[in-house]
Amino acid sequence: MHTPDLDHLDVAILACLQSDARTIAEHIGAKVGLSAAAVQRRIKRLRETGVIEREVAVLSPRALGLSMTFVVMVEMERENLTVLDGFRRQVLADDNVQQCYYVTGNADFVLVVTCRDMADFETFTRRMFFDNPNVRHFTTSVAMDRVKTGLSLPLAP
Repeated sequence: MHTPDLDHLDVAILACLQSDARTIAEHIGAKVGLSAAAVQRRIKRLRETGVIEREVAVLSPRALGLSMTFVVMVEMERENLTVLDGFRRQVLADDNVQQCYYVTGNADFVLVVTCRDMADFETFTRRMFFDNPNVRHFTTSVAMDRVKTGLSLPLAP
């Protein structure tokens, strides 16, 4: 995908949307010095070019009874495309997996997983790891505190 050239107005618009995607074009325009119509055109272009991938609601895990977060390092039995792609599909289909990274080092994947409790996590591990013959080993760390989460990116001027 071609990365579009972003000017300072695009970056200012993205900063507003990244802070609150529900901010109306009139408010953004007042902050950046553009009309609401110009802001809407720029936002449309940013969506079409893939700079804005999606707009979502950020939910509170604790409010939904998902009080435990785990960081899981996963080592696959064999590192071939079929095994890796199969695990990727499995991860994409599982709602407990909040983030997944294919990484270098001792592990092949790092997962961030949210569950209700330890019993829920045990069910998850059986489903994702023990029932998968391609998983060689996994190591889990339990998050003690949710210090920072988010998807906000640093925006260069």
